[in-house]
Amino acid sequence: MHELGVVFHVIKTVEGLAAENQLTEVKSVTLEIGEVSTVIEEYLRKCWKWSVEKKSEILKDTELIVERIPAITFCEDCEKNYRTVEFGKTCPHCGSINTYLLQGNEFTIKEIEAC
Repeated sequence: MHELGVVFHVIKTVEGLAAENQLTEVKSVTLEIGEVSTVIEEYLRKCWKWSVEKKSEILKDTELIVERIPAITFCEDCEKNYRTVEFGKTCPHCGSINTYLLQGNEFTIKEIEAC
């Protein structure tokens, strides 16, 4: 379960930013997670809850907000986009495998809301 390591990284990053800005409380942390990023949201939330309660005084009451980014693939042959999860690497428009992922593999801290 790599979600625990991801959560520890997010906590360390947010705590660092909070210290730099002399924050005493963080209301929420918003993460953007791509549909094919391999991060399982349920595990992420469980790891977050445990970690902030046990490991972080400043984040103990912080809400975790997760925004999902759909996976979209681009076909270089017909120049059309399509849903990656539904069709995989093969373009449903022309049958080409000359495709690449445009979005959906992200994992970013989008926003930190402080009090």
